[in-house]
Amino acid sequence: MKRKLLARAIGAATMAFAAQQAVGAGFALQEQNGSGLGNAYAGGAAVAEDASTVWANPAGMSRFTTVQVAASVAGIFPSSKFSNDGSVAAFFGQPLGGNGGEGGESVALPAMYLVAPINRDWAFGLGISVPFGLETRWDDGWLGRYQALQSKVETLNVNPAISWRINDQFTVGAGVDYQRIKATFTSNANYSAALASAAQTAAAGGLITPGQAGAFVAATPGLDSSVNISGDDDAWGWNIGVMWNITPDMRVGAHYRSPIKYDIKGNINFGNPTVALPPALAPIGGALIPAVNAQLTSGGVTSSIKLPSITNVSFYTRVNPKWEFMADVQFTDWSTIPTLEFVRTGPGRALPPTPENFKDAWRVSGGVSYYLDDNWKLRGGIAWDESPVNDQDRTPRLPDEDRFWLAGGVQYVWNKQWKLDLGATYIWISSASSNQNAGSTPANGLIKGSYDANVFVVGGQVSYSF
Repeated sequence: MKRKLLARAIGAATMAFAAQQAVGAGFALQEQNGSGLGNAYAGGAAVAEDASTVWANPAGMSRFTTVQVAASVAGIFPSSKFSNDGSVAAFFGQPLGGNGGEGGESVALPAMYLVAPINRDWAFGLGISVPFGLETRWDDGWLGRYQALQSKVETLNVNPAISWRINDQFTVGAGVDYQRIKATFTSNANYSAALASAAQTAAAGGLITPGQAGAFVAATPGLDSSVNISGDDDAWGWNIGVMWNITPDMRVGAHYRSPIKYDIKGNINFGNPTVALPPALAPIGGALIPAVNAQLTSGGVTSSIKLPSITNVSFYTRVNPKWEFMADVQFTDWSTIPTLEFVRTGPGRALPPTPENFKDAWRVSGGVSYYLDDNWKLRGGIAWDESPVNDQDRTPRLPDEDRFWLAGGVQYVWNKQWKLDLGATYIWISSASSNQNAGSTPANGLIKGSYDANVFVVGGQVSYSF
């Protein structure tokens, strides 16, 4: 009976010490082709200059008269560093830890597209790309280890589409999206805090004396559990676009991508430490430690998350043989992610939800291109990209803030079949403040300071027309 009572008491006490997991903010990826990179992706839903329009606006496929394939890759090189300004160590003998080192992880994003005209009015397209993703990795033992170590989200999107030319001015296009997601989140849990809370709860219930509880806490400082949550799922979405050809050299496009809801299934794995106790405390440890481990136990988890819809309205014009101008407004419905919660499918204490409270976000961009001659085109662009993260709920999974883009690029047309695009972008990210304890400073410590980040992107694309 005493063991059952003790298990229930520890279950209530250790709720705050399970891993605090968050998918991170602002993890939509603009880098869906290499040609738009040099223009900061301005005008994407109206340009339709290559097969990547399958992603940007399938209505643009009606502009093609021959089959075209395009393959691109973007290298994303982020830098993210934390500056401590008053962080507090977790309780029960835990060291504060360092600042985490370099949190950004570089990644290569591939994409491939096909457009095949069926006749003058109809065209088919297929796109394979990576629309959402992130990876951050902080040093082991850093001061925010109870909130995040590694965060990795990967998606793969397969998008067949079709377009219809209504007349010479209006075209429409639509597609379906098969999308797969895979996620891995790691952190530490303050095992010493869980033991201390269990001892204090047992003493309050008269199961051990306060003196025994104090001796047990003093003998078990600085212990951590490793925590790994991973899971995956696949789901379906859709997209639709329209294009208005105002003149042969001026057009407006609009494109909408639906939200995609996932029911992720996976596992949580705890690596709990071995506890060495003096003989006098071994009987207490023999009662408390198994009960704590029963709560911080590995098993199945599920999580539901709805990735946001994305809406673009774009403008493109070629004002003369030398100059092109383009602009874009994008709205992302990030408020579909108010919290992130993992639900156990087996024994073990429930994992507390992580507040996200993402806000809807806007992106505005403008671009210009200049034709040096029939073979060479220079590109430039700027963009302002609003973050969906609010200051109160920012976590080290992805410490996001508003961003400013400065982009440049070049296109070389080899002949009627081949063309090559190269681009580069530097992204300034505003300093992001942090004052986050994930619900409990004794269990998780307090991350107080600021994150400073930037991103460098380089990309290329090869297009071939049959």
